[in-house]
Amino acid sequence: MNFEHTEDRRMLADSLNRFISEQYAFDARDRIAKSQHGFSKEIFQQFAELGVIGALFSEADGGFGGGGFDIAVVFEALGRGLVVEPLLGAVMVGEALSAAGTDAQKEKLADIINGVTVAAFAHDEADTHYERTRVATKAERSGDGWVLHGAKAVVPQGEQADLFLVSARTSGNVDDEAGISLFLVPAKTAGLTVRGCPAIDGGRVAELAFDGVKLGADALLGTEGQGHATLERAIGRGVLALCAEALGAMEAAKTATLEYLRTRKQFGTLIGSFQALQHRMADLLLEIEQARSAVINAAAVIDTGERLARERALSAAKFSIGRIGALVAQESIQMHGGIGMTWELPLPHYAKRLVMIDHQLGDEDHHLQRYIALGQESGKEVAA
Repeated sequence: MNFEHTEDRRMLADSLNRFISEQYAFDARDRIAKSQHGFSKEIFQQFAELGVIGALFSEADGGFGGGGFDIAVVFEALGRGLVVEPLLGAVMVGEALSAAGTDAQKEKLADIINGVTVAAFAHDEADTHYERTRVATKAERSGDGWVLHGAKAVVPQGEQADLFLVSARTSGNVDDEAGISLFLVPAKTAGLTVRGCPAIDGGRVAELAFDGVKLGADALLGTEGQGHATLERAIGRGVLALCAEALGAMEAAKTATLEYLRTRKQFGTLIGSFQALQHRMADLLLEIEQARSAVINAAAVIDTGERLARERALSAAKFSIGRIGALVAQESIQMHGGIGMTWELPLPHYAKRLVMIDHQLGDEDHHLQRYIALGQESGKEVAA
């Protein structure tokens, strides 16, 4: 496997890292994250103009990338800058549109890529516990269209979204894989209520309530009752993006900790010269490289047609990121001492983001169990 990025990806990473360092310094990021909107529409538009959103999509969809490593390059840079703009929603909703959309529905991709449309992924519910097939929101036929009833929880940047991708059950029991359908719901649709609140790691999230929301026939994405495969693909792209974002945050926390060890003195001696801290830092560097390997493995297989290999690699990466991210957060703060707990320092904000990434799209316990289950499924296929 070639671990070197192409020249185009290196150029993208360089330009994106430079833009974030110049325009998205920590003080500016902190103001944006705590703002009423939870992100900057101007910055989001600039990301689009730089081609950052386009890099997340294939040429067939109007972009110029779309591969696993394109996603990894972009989100690693976003993680280094603690960027709160809604690119995760763009990549997940965009993947669903690309995989299952009609020609008319795919026309929405252009506005997503150009930063005109803010897209949000609305699948999680209050009691799903990360289970992808557990969908209680219901969609019932009404003439040629549909009527939605139910609620969705913790939708990133949902208040400012223009378009939601919503999962709803059209048949079967609440935990069945079959019977899940996907719908495109404009934010201004009558009967849709959006209630937002600040997220603990910056930005904002929202709860959605569907009270008899009426949709046309063209709102259905893909085939009725067969949305699980599309849902899995969209979540897979999101998992890879989050893992790469966590990797970028780990690198930033590592750099800050190394700099502190090299400059902080205790009793006239640099604390970086203490052997105990050297050993802890060495262990941390090895763990971060392990996380990088997991992200590379997931990025390499996400575009393959082998579902089990792809999903196992994604769950392995998310498990590794959850475990190692928590370790990086803890060790970095402890090696900083008391100053590591002050909100004026960027480090605790990286620590919060690393912890919260673990809880998005399934935590480490969930993905460990999923990895085991997928392995058993793979063993049955081999035996057959």
